[in-house]
Amino acid sequence: MRWVRAGRVAVLAVALCSGGLPAVGYAATPWSAGSVPGVSGPKGTTIVLRTSAARPQRHAVAQRTVRERQRGIREARQRRSRQGAVAVRSGSRRGAVAPLAQRDPAQRFRLEPTRRIAAASAASHAPSTSALVRRSGVSEAASAAMANWVAGDASAADRLEADPAEPLPLHSSAVLVVDRDTNAVLLGKNDSVVLPIASLTKLMTGLLIVDAGLPLDEVLTITDDDVDRLKGSGSRLAVGTRLTRAEALHLALMSSENRAAHALGRTYPGGLPAFVAAMNRKAAELGMTQTRFVEPTGLSSDNRSSARDLARLVAAASERALLRELSTSPEYELHAGRRVVQFRNSNRLVRESGWNILLQKTGYIREAGRCVVMQVRLAGRDLIMVLMDAANSTARWTDAERLLRWLDATLVSSDGAHQPRLSL
Repeated sequence: MRWVRAGRVAVLAVALCSGGLPAVGYAATPWSAGSVPGVSGPKGTTIVLRTSAARPQRHAVAQRTVRERQRGIREARQRRSRQGAVAVRSGSRRGAVAPLAQRDPAQRFRLEPTRRIAAASAASHAPSTSALVRRSGVSEAASAAMANWVAGDASAADRLEADPAEPLPLHSSAVLVVDRDTNAVLLGKNDSVVLPIASLTKLMTGLLIVDAGLPLDEVLTITDDDVDRLKGSGSRLAVGTRLTRAEALHLALMSSENRAAHALGRTYPGGLPAFVAAMNRKAAELGMTQTRFVEPTGLSSDNRSSARDLARLVAAASERALLRELSTSPEYELHAGRRVVQFRNSNRLVRESGWNILLQKTGYIREAGRCVVMQVRLAGRDLIMVLMDAANSTARWTDAERLLRWLDATLVSSDGAHQPRLSL
């Protein structure tokens, strides 16, 4: 309890810290003896009690005002929504929604992943989906629902996810599984649609470096040219870091290190332009007719391919023992001067699962979603898996695990005699 005097006026502040009682404020006015029983103050003042009961009233008024304002906003939004729906049904230009094929290409890949694949299909006029081929086959209802979903029918997408005839619901927009030994297509979903491929690009980067026969013990220096100014991504390879070409290749494949991948392309004979040209020539040699590269890291969304083309790239890369070894390495310590920098594999299944993964590469940029390509060995058979455009990392690894378990339980026991073949 404390008194503060100002002339003939005194103010008493009382803080009640126990008993759950409200804080009380006291204002002092000229003395009137005995006006407040049991409470005495300085001579010449009268203590008048003023409780905090008015404060909840002020809060209640403020809360009612906020609620009314929020209700008004909701009602305005509902009115605009109803007006837009009426305008669309009536065909007026004001409320009409442009078809996916007529939208600005720069805007198409800002759509959510379930619509992004439809945008790519409409823009390229390519078949939107291939049949899901498996030992038990797929119902016509599931196939029709998939076709309607790609065309933009959201209710069809819901029906597909709930269809009991569909045993393997996957989040990824494009999926392909190929038996490497027989080239049989075991499962395909939107596998001909061209999409951004993000850091899956680095698999082509590694393939070119190995095939070029450049000295792997040559020391490269990370320069300012290797810094990502397109996406602004970070790196633990500081400018000035010195590492061998083999180490740069290791980090690019295992940890998806962008500066390492860019340094590999920059130091290629003829520089970066010659390297990009070589990437596209190699793609043509492999029959990757739907693929285009513009840089070696995958940071550009102009690096594009289809699941079928990527399966061809995986098949070629898996024939190089060094690429298999470096891409599936769980971790690596880089000795950069006095520092030791720890890197680990960007593929969670390599680090934490018991699957026999022979080669892998992950990828992510916003336009491409979460991607992964792998060659795995199941029951003595080598299978190539391509997953593209999952909404998040959890969806990507859930898809991969679900697909591996399903393949292990069902497809690997089939001889694939009646399944289509993919030329690899």
